[in-house]
Amino acid sequence: MATSERRKGERVIFERGFSAHMMGIDGTWRRECTMEDVSETGAKLTVEGSVEGLHLKEFFLLLSSTGLAYRRCELSWVNGDQIGVNFIKTGAKLKKAKRSQEADA
Repeated sequence: MATSERRKGERVIFERGFSAHMMGIDGTWRRECTMEDVSETGAKLTVEGSVEGLHLKEFFLLLSSTGLAYRRCELSWVNGDQIGVNFIKTGAKLKKAKRSQEADA
């Protein structure tokens, strides 16, 4: 199935790509990457270097050199040096945790 068929919502395609970095949640690894396209729910990245052995269940996609603009991601698919990522919505996790705490109280 093609990427465009899997992704929900409209996507923006970057003609020359957008330079970014991937970084492990715990900060133990970092890779340069190029964001090829992006939508509200995810992105397609071309990764520099191998992703073998990296914990890609959850990681940060750093969109600025200072790290102030970022998205929390999880791996969706791999095709050679390209990967698809889904953006994790932290608001949904927080609401779920809050409901759980309220139910326990």
